[in-house]
Amino acid sequence: MKHTRTASLDEIRAMKVRGETRPTRADAPEIDLPDGFWDDAIPQEPKTKQPVTLRVDPDIIDFFKSQGPKGHLTRMHAVLRAYVDAQRKARS
Repeated sequence: MKHTRTASLDEIRAMKVRGETRPTRADAPEIDLPDGFWDDAIPQEPKTKQPVTLRVDPDIIDFFKSQGPKGHLTRMHAVLRAYVDAQRKARS
């Protein structure tokens, strides 16, 4: 996973002037959004995750690590998120 950094519009413009940005790849797909696509968008602050120590069986961690060289914790989080969302939906 790459490190993601936030920047204001002014900071991005300054980065462009300094030559620190890259143009979109020529083979990047174009996405045509319908008019009004962003009209109802509500900006939200990203959630801060809480670090925890979790003991799991070796076969469980091996399974998630076998899915790829990186991202096993992200995949484990996705499974937990899906479970929590399903439980919340079932209760409502």
